[in-house]
Amino acid sequence: MDNNRVDQFVGQLWDDEIVPQLVEYIRIPNKSPMFDKDWVANGYMEQAVTLMASWAQRQPIPGMQLEVVRLEGRTPLIIIEIPASGPETGADTVLLYGHLDKQPEMTGWDSELGPWEPVIRDGKLYGRGGADDGYAIYGSLAAIQALQQQGVAHARCVVLIEACEESGSYDLPAYVDHLAERIGKPSLVVCLDSGCGNYEQLWCTTSLRGMAGGNFTVKVLSEGVHSGDASGIVPSSFRIIRQLLSRLEDEATGRIKSEALFVEIPVERREQATKVASVLGNEVYAKFPFLPAMQPMGDDLVELVLNRTWRPALSVTGADGLPPLGSAGNVLRPQTSLKLSLRLPPTLDGKRGGEILKELLLHDPPYGAQVEMDLEKASSGWNAPSQSPWLTASIEDASLAAFGKPAMYMGEGGTIPFMGMLGEKFPGAQFMITGVLGPHSNAHGPNEFLHIGMGKKVTACVAKVIADHHAASVRGDTVGVAAVAGGQQHGEHGCC
Repeated sequence: MDNNRVDQFVGQLWDDEIVPQLVEYIRIPNKSPMFDKDWVANGYMEQAVTLMASWAQRQPIPGMQLEVVRLEGRTPLIIIEIPASGPETGADTVLLYGHLDKQPEMTGWDSELGPWEPVIRDGKLYGRGGADDGYAIYGSLAAIQALQQQGVAHARCVVLIEACEESGSYDLPAYVDHLAERIGKPSLVVCLDSGCGNYEQLWCTTSLRGMAGGNFTVKVLSEGVHSGDASGIVPSSFRIIRQLLSRLEDEATGRIKSEALFVEIPVERREQATKVASVLGNEVYAKFPFLPAMQPMGDDLVELVLNRTWRPALSVTGADGLPPLGSAGNVLRPQTSLKLSLRLPPTLDGKRGGEILKELLLHDPPYGAQVEMDLEKASSGWNAPSQSPWLTASIEDASLAAFGKPAMYMGEGGTIPFMGMLGEKFPGAQFMITGVLGPHSNAHGPNEFLHIGMGKKVTACVAKVIADHHAASVRGDTVGVAAVAGGQQHGEHGCC
């Protein structure tokens, strides 16, 4: 394979077609169902599906079959099947994954930017969803076309693009079972929904945290009352919810108190964290938009990396029962509700994490207050299996060819539900989880952007790995993949 020709082909396709496609995709406010209860009536999800499927169908890929699958009552899913270039790999399959649903708008965008207003500036495409991860279907097909343009052999490829990842991928298990025969027996899974430590080399994800979370409510009255009349007699729902959260989290340090929510961190992951800290230096924390004089939660860079990837952590991501400041009267409010997001270590059972969360918060509430925990997510994380020598060599060669620097490996703090599901179904599969979400790209937040140059290079790296997978398959190095277990039951999954 001529790497220069791959770079040229991929770069041209990105400039001519993919970036314009992503510009149109960003304009569509296709929020995930959790954030748009009327997603069917609003039609934005359908617009995104049509945009992507129409582009994919126009690509000159011999034998490609595309279908938008619609199970009743579920979000749609795009499946693309591309036959192998020859019979050498048999039924061996490469599975490429992404999603097209988006997080909500979020406040704080710069004046010239917005979630649904695409802006290209300094090689970055700003707007919601381009990097997380609308580019996945385009990058996947571009990588395959780059190989075919040179006549480079590849195994059968299946592309899956789901539409509720940001809501926890609750529809995906049904689709995986429904499409079991068409998915086949993947020995390599490529996921483009992850992050990168910088834009200077290829980064591959070795672990993902799980998540338990939902809506936590404390009620003290049937209606609000005059605060001057009631304060000192009626306990504040805010104070009680704060007191209950202190059972879970040390408010002074942020450390989770329950030892049952921790796991032993593998030696290999500690070694990788040490290398990541050495390569990134202060960028481990400097990539975040800290206010002046703000400091991270510690000065040991390795520990900060492990905090982000292998330790539990709590975020309060929303609140209810609190009126806006401009209309907040002197009222002792009847209730306070918080949306909690508790990140779990990769190897902790998500269901157990959810049980621990509920036990801590609901047991014996102060003053006999009424407490409720609507657990929306209880997802296990994922820890990558040992990497085959062929894949390690391929990823390294791909990074050197595209970036001129070696590949890096690190865990991610978020969750990709599909990875844990695939790990269970295909225990012999190898994983290449990568992405373009690097410093300041701010997925889920304001000013989210896609680094276009990184997108091109990651696409080229995927092409290289797919080509090397074919060679390994012919040698028999990918043998030992488990078949799809149709009808398998799945637990709830948390979103990225």
